[in-house]
Parts: sequence; structure tokens; C-alpha cells
Amino acid sequence: MSFVSVDPRTGSVIQRYPEMDPAAASEVVQRVHDAQTTWRGTSFAQRGGPLREAARILRERSRQWGELMTREMGKPVREAVAEAEKCATACEYYAEHGEGFLADVSAETSATKSYWTYRPMGVVLAIMPWNFPFWQAFRMTAPAVMAGNAILLKHAPNVPGCALAIEAIFREAGFPPDLVRNLFLGVGGTQELIADRRVAAVTLTGSVGAGKAVAATAGAVIKKTVLELGGSDPSVILADADLDATVASCVTGRLINSGQSCIAAKRHIVVDQVHDAYVERLVARMKAAPMGDPFRDDTEIGPLAREDLRDALHDQVCRSVGAGAARALGGEVPDRPGWWYPATVLTGVGPGMAAYEEELFGPVATVIRARDEDDAIRIANDTAFGLGASVYTSDVERGERIAAERLEAGACFVNAFARSDPRLPFGGIKESGYGRELSPLGIREFVYAKTVWVA
Repeated sequence: MSFVSVDPRTGSVIQRYPEMDPAAASEVVQRVHDAQTTWRGTSFAQRGGPLREAARILRERSRQWGELMTREMGKPVREAVAEAEKCATACEYYAEHGEGFLADVSAETSATKSYWTYRPMGVVLAIMPWNFPFWQAFRMTAPAVMAGNAILLKHAPNVPGCALAIEAIFREAGFPPDLVRNLFLGVGGTQELIADRRVAAVTLTGSVGAGKAVAATAGAVIKKTVLELGGSDPSVILADADLDATVASCVTGRLINSGQSCIAAKRHIVVDQVHDAYVERLVARMKAAPMGDPFRDDTEIGPLAREDLRDALHDQVCRSVGAGAARALGGEVPDRPGWWYPATVLTGVGPGMAAYEEELFGPVATVIRARDEDDAIRIANDTAFGLGASVYTSDVERGERIAAERLEAGACFVNAFARSDPRLPFGGIKESGYGRELSPLGIREFVYAKTVWVA
């Protein structure tokens, strides 16, 4: 197996990277393990300095990193540049707050002194996806290294250049050279690595199928896992919503990263009273979204990352239409080189259709009609996923109550599309996975609490 960087605009190969042989991979694992045994003894101040330097490198060369992401997976470059800058923010956040998040906690007992302290788990294997090739890696690596861990990065095969760049940034920032290392490994090699005694824990962002496989392998050897899997996020639009503002928010949420986001606004669940007016506005706004060269700053929709992903998305659209959904916009593969798919709107979507039951990874918005608020919430929760959700209403207290108490998802938003923020926990429920990234909770995922009792 080789790791191939391909330009999704044209389908042409940029560069090939060979898979590592088992002996070379094992040597890297040992070097990372050895680096962690030293790193875990450093102070928070010693860890925070390189993390702040990584933030500086990310921010000052954000255009360089953004163009690399765009070249390998087609992300509109303005979004890619913003992604690099967001990574810098996460590094700064944990450099500033990591020590406080992991401070010892005293307990009043019969001991002279008793407390618990947080200790790093060791080497964490990070199996990362292609859709946010920098952000997904940095949002778990920054807190993990601040906590005293080391990282083995197993990145997606179609973004090898990004994987090498991430490794280089940590090295340039002043981290030990072997603390964060990339591995070009296939599925078989990754499964063996999960079972390796030198690896303490595993985190994966990816598909439900990949998550099940990783959880099964890690469970067999009793290893901690954090899984951030797919999503089919609902946007519940109530009768009193500001439709113009709602459409603007939902379309932005749907088209972020050309629609290739786990927390994209995929299912638009609209109460009957405003359904037709919403669809009219939605179609107009989606139709106006410019699709083109992702290196242009005004492009909203670039190519999809891989040919198989584009074909799978189109198959889901066709199966949905075959089952009774209507194409209100788009839904046809353009006759041009590269892996393009236009802004698409499906209406009349209902149970049993691919657009209702499955995650659609691309610029396709599905509209589902609901009778009223209760019916809309029922439909929103009628899914195997539970990553993010939104509700739109002019009654903010009503929206907050629905978000906090009634929607079944790890992150619920009122009058806004779902997004991640270093200051807030990120993760899902149901088949969207378990564990949390970001916030104080994220840095505590890969440490263990140790009780200390002094008689």
C-alpha cells in the first residue's frame, strides 16, 4: 500500500509515499515511547513554551498550511487558512489553562493529607481523518502533550503531506523530536499497533465502521479509547424562526468544507407552517453558492476529497430520489475532471430513504416536513447519530429549553449551526461515539486520576 496525495480538482497524483515496514514502524514506536518517559517528568511551564511556539508557527504561516490542505483534499482555501489559525488558538488555550485543568484535588479524609492527581497515560495513537486534516489532529494533540503524553499520528492516506507537516511543526516548535511522530501504516499495521503494549490509549475520528473496529481491537486488550464518529445533524426550524437568518445559518452550516463535516447541518426539519417558504429561500441560497477553484477566496464549494466519496454521495441521492424524494436543486455529477458535486436540495425526505437514515457527506441538504414542534423534535432524534443539533426560533428561552432538554446530541445550538470551540466539550452520543475533546474535559481524557494518601 502507498499513501497517495491526489489533487481532487483534477484527479492527478501529486506525490506517493510508501507504507512503513513493520520493523521501521516498531522503531518509531519505541522512540516515541522513550521520548514520553522523559516528557512526562517535565513541568507544565516546560510543556507550555513549545505549545505557544507551535501556535506562532501555525498563525504566521497559516496561508502555507491552508494551501497544503486545499491541495490535498480540496477545502476552500479561506476555510483552510482559518483552520490553521484555529489550531493555533487551541494550542494557546491549553498552554495557558492546562496546568489549572490538571491541578491536584484535595479531599478531607482521616489522612494527614489526601488528594488525587492527574498523570499522563503514555503514548496515544491518534487515528485521524482527512476532512479537517490539521484541526482534528491539533485539537487532540495539543491537550495530550500538555498533559505529558506522546503521540503516534496515523493520518488518513489521502493527506500524507499534511501528516508530515504536522509532525514538522511540533519538531520546529521545540518539542522533543520523537514526541509527535507520523506513521504511514495501513489498516493491518494499525490494528497491530493498537495491541502494542507500548501504546497506552487510542483516539479515532472517522466513520462508524472504523470506530467499531478500533473499539473492538482496543477492548480486547483493555485500552482506553475516545471515538468521534459520524453525524447527521438536524436543524429544527420552528414557525416563529426568522427564515432569512435561519437559511443563511443553515446553508453556511451545510456547506462548510464543501459539506464534508460531521457536524454539518445535514437534515433540515421544518414545521409545516413555514415549510414551503423555507424551501424556496433554501434553494435560492444554495443555488447562489459559488462552486469552483478552491484556491480562490470567494469559492464556497470546492471538489470533494476523493472520487469514491463523490460517487457514494451521488448514489445516496439517487437512492433517495428513487424512494420518493424530489430534487429541488442539483443532484447531478458535473461533466468535468475532478471530484465535483453541486449544491443539492432534496425535499419530501422520509423514513427508509438514504437521505433520512444515512450520513450524507457533501453539499446536499435534505428537507423533512414536520407537523409541529413535538413532531420536529421526534424526527430530529430519530437517528442513530447524536453529534450536533440546532433549533431556530425567535423565542430564545424556548430554544434553549429544547436544546438543553429535548434534543439528543452532544452539542446543541440555538439560532446557530453546530461548531467546535476549544473552550467547550466536543463529542457525541449513540453511534456518533463517546468521550470528549476540547475544554477541560478533553485534556482529562488521556490522563488517569491517582489517589495519594499520607497517614
